Amino acid sequence: MSETQKSDGMNYAPKGKPSPVVSPGEFAFAAMALDHGHIYGMANGLTEAGATLKWVYDRDPERAESFAKAFPGVRIAASESDILDDPEIRLVAAAAVPSERCALGLRVMDAGKDYFTDKTPFTTLEQLASARQKAAETGRKYMVYYSERIHSEAGVYAGQLVREGAIGRVVQVIGLGPHRLNAPTRPEWFFQKEKYGGILCDIGSHQIEQFLHYTGCADAKVLQSKVSNYANPAYPELEDFGDATLVGDNGATQYFRVDWLTPDGLGTWGDGRTTILGTEGYIELRKYVDVARDRSGDHVYLVNREGEYHEAVGGKVGFPFFGELILDCIHRTERAMTQAHAFKAAELCLLAQHQAIRV
Repeated sequence: MSETQKSDGMNYAPKGKPSPVVSPGEFAFAAMALDHGHIYGMANGLTEAGATLKWVYDRDPERAESFAKAFPGVRIAASESDILDDPEIRLVAAAAVPSERCALGLRVMDAGKDYFTDKTPFTTLEQLASARQKAAETGRKYMVYYSERIHSEAGVYAGQLVREGAIGRVVQVIGLGPHRLNAPTRPEWFFQKEKYGGILCDIGSHQIEQFLHYTGCADAKVLQSKVSNYANPAYPELEDFGDATLVGDNGATQYFRVDWLTPDGLGTWGDGRTTILGTEGYIELRKYVDVARDRSGDHVYLVNREGEYHEAVGGKVGFPFFGELILDCIHRTERAMTQAHAFKAAELCLLAQHQAIRV
């Protein structure tokens, strides 16, 4: 089993169409803190966009060696300072334990480099405040790998349809984010709430980010949120279910549900779906599987005034976020994602987690 295809069935490194935006060696980055498999997808997306992966560092040498096998040519650093002191490194990508992501990001920005972290980017509102202050002080980026949109061709294509006006004004987003638990394969921190932050803070961050993106909201309010541990009493700090309802500053609404209850019979790690309702139609995304019909993912269903449509977009759309991020780092622009958007999605998932009732 490869490092990018874990026993939970999740592919942590989606393959896209290589689309370099820079020449070889023009944009060097490093990977650090390999605590979550998402680091493979982050690094793969950047290298497909032309970035040069120069360094990797992890406190566990075996993890660094495994990573280096997946990315031939990367050098294994002896310490964090090898990376932070290297003037060639423009960006640091990291997937640390969630509670440690902010502290690492502050060190990276203090070293004059941009930071690209796995979601969730924070586990407390205090961390968020410190990152906002540091980004303002340094002018460095604190970008977030909200992979369920930016590394999903169905998710990317839906955004294109919305921008083109295919369904009119977006008024609601419903997100379903089920995941397979496979508890024996998980590290200890995964079950420690102080470290993973809670289910709404963690995988709920994907859902809130998508809501803001597809509706164009700059802000929102959390109307209600709930969490529970329905099926895993052996892990009392685990929340295996969570949901929330939000209303955006433009009147659009969201309901989302996330869970760790994917049954063993499903052929992939989770039946993630998103429904985007507009005033003139709707879009449904079946991101990872079309249950009992097609084992492949990236299915997009569109219904509007012109008719009913289905398109399997895997391998057709690509992942433009990564090239845009590289160019943003070079030109100090915000095409891939604004800093305000990245922080607002994080803030709302923290608020949803903080005010959630336990059922």
